[in-house]
Amino acid sequence: MPGTHANVEATVSLSVDGVQRDVTVDTRTTLLDCLRDRLGVFSPKKGCDHGQCGSCTVLVDGRRIISCLSFAVMYDGATIVTADGLADGGLHPVQEAFIDADAFQCGYCTPGQVCSVVGMIDEAKGGHPSHATEDLDPDASAEPLTDDEIRERMSGNLCRCAAYPNILAAIRQVVGG
Repeated sequence: MPGTHANVEATVSLSVDGVQRDVTVDTRTTLLDCLRDRLGVFSPKKGCDHGQCGSCTVLVDGRRIISCLSFAVMYDGATIVTADGLADGGLHPVQEAFIDADAFQCGYCTPGQVCSVVGMIDEAKGGHPSHATEDLDPDASAEPLTDDEIRERMSGNLCRCAAYPNILAAIRQVVGG
């Protein structure tokens, strides 16, 4: 029938929080929906579903992404780590810092914030500049992150409770300063 589109499915193999998972999804399924609806991984949250709040942030092959804007089929063979998967026999230092600094209130954004902090630290260590980076010299990554740099790098993660000062304190605890 003209104008009718059949659903196309694909099987995707993902390592999610250390567990190898194969799942068949419609090729239009987002990674977030695949994780939550198909695999029962509820750490990444569905906030805005438009890539504007960051509550769905996960690490894919070590890089932070907004999972509500990414198709699951794009990540066949990838390693995905959620906030739940960061803990390895104990809390990750970022998770511990969030607790120490009381960096959450309702907690809805916290898994995305935590994954984003881990990704942000790795990006900074790797010499990836942000809009607030004063010196674009690759050796500048050895410089400590300023508060403005941290705020800029975390600007894609929103907290409706406005726990930003405590989130910044938690990040400071992890990166020093």
